Amino acid sequence: MKEFDKNYKLLDEMYWDEYFPNFLVDKVKDELQKVIDLLETGETDTEVIQEKFDEAVCVINDLQDEFDENGSEIETVARDCIGEDVAYILEWFGIPIDVEEAIRERDW
Repeated sequence: MKEFDKNYKLLDEMYWDEYFPNFLVDKVKDELQKVIDLLETGETDTEVIQEKFDEAVCVINDLQDEFDENGSEIETVARDCIGEDVAYILEWFGIPIDVEEAIRERDW
């Protein structure tokens, strides 16, 4: 079992940008952390991993209204940041899923 990179800061760019409320970035981070938690167990079945990504992305999709209510949105910076973090997670754990496939359920 491999632990996630302790030096990598998930969604760092979103936390630095005041446009994104930290409490909402925390919710997005929590969803990515659920995928990381699964991968840290040693899970390698790509179907199981993809299902966890799908669940996480659907929850993030559901946060869009809350971002809007707080004067923000999941826009270019957020999309890029989330995508880059998903790519890093996949690479770190050596998971052979394309980043676009991993976040295929997104509507942002």
